[in-house]
Amino acid sequence: METVRWNGDSVTILDQRLLPLKEEYHTYINYTDVAEAIISMETRGAPAIGITAGMGIALGAKNTKAKEITAFKDEMNRIFDCFAATRPTAVNLFWTIDRMKKLIESINDIDEAVKKLEAEAVLILKEDIESNKQMGKNGSRFINDGDIVMTHCNAGALATGGYGTALGVIRAAIEEGKKIEVFACETRPYLQGARLTTWELLKDNIPVTLITDNMSGFFMKNGAIKKVITGADRIARNGDTANKIGTYTHSVLAKEHGIPFYIAAPISTLDPQTATGDDIVIEHRSIDEVAYIKNVQIVPEMIKILNPSFDITPAKNISAIITDKGVIENPAGKGIMEFFS
Repeated sequence: METVRWNGDSVTILDQRLLPLKEEYHTYINYTDVAEAIISMETRGAPAIGITAGMGIALGAKNTKAKEITAFKDEMNRIFDCFAATRPTAVNLFWTIDRMKKLIESINDIDEAVKKLEAEAVLILKEDIESNKQMGKNGSRFINDGDIVMTHCNAGALATGGYGTALGVIRAAIEEGKKIEVFACETRPYLQGARLTTWELLKDNIPVTLITDNMSGFFMKNGAIKKVITGADRIARNGDTANKIGTYTHSVLAKEHGIPFYIAAPISTLDPQTATGDDIVIEHRSIDEVAYIKNVQIVPEMIKILNPSFDITPAKNISAIITDKGVIENPAGKGIMEFFS
C-alpha cells in the first residue's frame, strides 16, 4: 500500500482519517496543502511525516517564483519553517528538514537546487522502505513461532514509506515462516490501532485481534501476550522513547509481568541532541479528538479535557531498541550513542 507518492509536480496522500471505511487519495499541488495534511492527521506516523514533508518541500521549491538565489533561499527558509511547525514531537520531520536545508546551502543555481531537492525527497522514501525491511530482519529474532505480539498505535506501512517499523518486524518474522498473531490496542483517542493497524494487517492476511487500551494488563496477566513491540516518534540520547499516548502504561504492565517490550524505529528517529525524555516536547492536540468519535459527541458539554498525544517510556522499561543499523539490547544505562560514534 502507498501512504504517499511523488508525482513530479504534485504529491498524492492516502487520507488515513477515512480508514478503515474508505480508501481515498488526495493530490496536492501546493506545499501549504501538504503541510495541512500533516497537521490534520491525513497522514501520520513519524517516518511518513518526514517523507511527506520532504515531498512538500520539494513541491514548494518547484513552484518558486524567485528569480535569484538569495530570494529562493529566503523562500525555502519560510517553507522549512512551515513544515517545522506542523508536528513538534516527531524527530523524523526535523531530520528531513535539516537534511534538505544542508543540501542547498552551497548551491547558487535555482534550477540545480530544485532538482536536488526533488531527488532527495524521492530518495528519502526509497531509503525508508529499505531501512524498514532491514529493521524487520534485525528484529525478527526476538519473535518466536507461535507468539501473540501486542502493538500500540500504528507502526506499519501506513506510518512509513512502506512495510513498517514495529509491524515490519512482525512481517519479517512471518516471512521467515513463523506463525504470529497480533493483539492491536485500539489507541484512544484517535483509534489508530482500531482503524489502521487492523485494516493493514487484514489486508496482509495476518491474524489480528482488537483489544481496548485498558485490556492489556488482563491479557498480560493471563499469559496470552508474549511480546510487546511499538514504534517511536523520538528516542532521546539515554534511550527514553516518545511514542503514542498509552505506550508508557503498556511498558509498565509488561515489566510487571516479565514480558519483553521492544521499540522499532529507523536511525532517523534517534535524537542524540535530546538528553532524556524529559526534554522531548509533547504535542497536545485538539480536545475534539477526545470529545468526538466520527463527529459524534461522547462527553458532556463544558467538561474539561486534556489531550497529550504522546508519552515517554523510560529506557529501563525497554528490552531492546531495534533499528535499521542494528539493535541496542537493554538500552538503560547505555543510551543510543553507539550509532553516532
